[in-house]
Amino acid sequence: MDETPFVDLEFAPAAVETTTDAHGHLILSSPLPLDPPPPSVGSVLCEKAETIPDRVFLAERNGDHWRTVTYGEAARTVERLAQALLDRGVDEAHPVMLLSHNSIDHALIQLAAMTVGAPAAPISPAYSLLSRDHDKLRTIFDLLTPRLVYAADGETYGPALGAIGADRVVTSSRPRPGDETVEDLAATTPTPAVDEAASAVGPDVVAKILFTSGSTGIPKGVINTHRMLCANQQAIRRLWPFLLRRPPVICDWLPWSHTFGGNHNFNMVLFCGGTLYIDEGKPAPGLFDASLRNLREVQATMYFNVPKGFAMLVPHLRADRDLREHFFGDLDALFYAAAALPRHLWDELEELSVSVRGRRVPMLSAWGSTETAPLATSVHFPIQEPGVIGLPAPGTEIKLAPVGDKLELRVRGPNVTPGYWRREDLTAAAFDEDGFFRMGDAGRLADPDDPARGLVFDGRLAENFKLSSGTWVHAGELRVAAISACSPVIQDVVLTGHDRDEVGMLAFLDLPACRELTGGTVPDDGLPAAAPVHEVVTTGLRRHNATQPGSSRRIARALLMAEPPSIDAGEITDKGYVNQRAVLERRADLIVRLYEGTGDDVIVV
Repeated sequence: MDETPFVDLEFAPAAVETTTDAHGHLILSSPLPLDPPPPSVGSVLCEKAETIPDRVFLAERNGDHWRTVTYGEAARTVERLAQALLDRGVDEAHPVMLLSHNSIDHALIQLAAMTVGAPAAPISPAYSLLSRDHDKLRTIFDLLTPRLVYAADGETYGPALGAIGADRVVTSSRPRPGDETVEDLAATTPTPAVDEAASAVGPDVVAKILFTSGSTGIPKGVINTHRMLCANQQAIRRLWPFLLRRPPVICDWLPWSHTFGGNHNFNMVLFCGGTLYIDEGKPAPGLFDASLRNLREVQATMYFNVPKGFAMLVPHLRADRDLREHFFGDLDALFYAAAALPRHLWDELEELSVSVRGRRVPMLSAWGSTETAPLATSVHFPIQEPGVIGLPAPGTEIKLAPVGDKLELRVRGPNVTPGYWRREDLTAAAFDEDGFFRMGDAGRLADPDDPARGLVFDGRLAENFKLSSGTWVHAGELRVAAISACSPVIQDVVLTGHDRDEVGMLAFLDLPACRELTGGTVPDDGLPAAAPVHEVVTTGLRRHNATQPGSSRRIARALLMAEPPSIDAGEITDKGYVNQRAVLERRADLIVRLYEGTGDDVIVV
């Protein structure tokens, strides 16, 4: 497979410049120039409305059809909504808070707020719909002090709206008494005040406030300026010039309350004049069928997902020839982020793409965070294996700073946040003495003798732990190895062993693969004890351990779980990756049983 050529795409050259600072830290940067960014996101929409007014910008499911909005229609509606927001007192100190899932109305209200200099603050719907006490949502509301709150459905979001005590609420449907509707706001006649406000929006004005999803404590409001968002997109277009040749068409579920979907993907479509089909599904039980339906209708030129999403998609691509041919038929690239992609998924996606195209569809990735809007590094060259996160984006510097026996990746550039909303204490602690943002991620060069081959993600520093011997366990890389070793029955794992003698793991089963393995004769709650599943895991771990002489790399035991990670408990984020700390805290009783070796769901190797 490695000899099969890739689908032809135009990339920027893979090049990097290296320097060493006064402390001996290696600093990487791109030799490619960063083109001057536009002053604001709103100015980009205006430019697209003038040059491609009739091209479809956004589409969302409406029964058996798609509701579409062109760039020209979007700009006209945003202007009316912007006037309505000004009339209701939104400004740089009083954001617009958005509680709902992705939708056309959601997008247009965000763009209207940013156009007139009011921060848009999209909030994870889980805080509204899955929480029982709404404590985090109330705290976020009090921190933001918004003048207006948007919720798609007044009745669905009614308990959350009541809990935060919002004075002014706008909905798309089923308004409560006193609520306004998007239709009401969109009927507003614009005045010169909109142009005056828009002309005052410059690069340092706050465009968005995005809240990081943590398992404990209160989420932090990350300031995203127009400079950050616009610099990111200029970098993407410089690294991926194929986007200028053919504007992207994507079908995407990734939530706009997070930087992957809301900044990287949404803004990429806008800045490149592409089309975004809003996928109302997601990689979760009972919701993925909607995504499959959409992928059967929309032929994308790029496809973005997290590893869990690819894990759910691959069996359908394998089994359904029509879906496979439609999916890969016009695809320029696949893109994964948020977590490492297991090797078996990588190989299967390549094999499936070759079966349709005769060539490998390139697998791309990037690395960054909410605080870097999000791009800090990007893959803009063909890579042969997962884990490579690319090279620094134009305008961005990456410092490799020693922390213990790892190298922390730290970032400085126009894409980096100035800090956290109304939290000067958190802001001060986030940067080192040279102004680099402390990412908390570790990295290393793929080839120390050739930095142009890119960086490799080396795990979260906070996820690593020590065994009782004092030996460090590097959880990120071991997690990926464990998933690959136990393919295809394990979807994800959380490693255990802090202050214990040996490494163990709590393993989330890939239920469809386990059902297929057992012939569909075992109920889901019986799969963790099923002999065929145990055999795959035991054999895989023994094979892995045979090549790992060190205690920090050997996995001595596993507990298999049918219950998926819980969004409500913070075990899984909206982006679909597992929060290690939350799982360890919520399932502490399972860890005890894992090391006692009791239960039919426990494997001791």
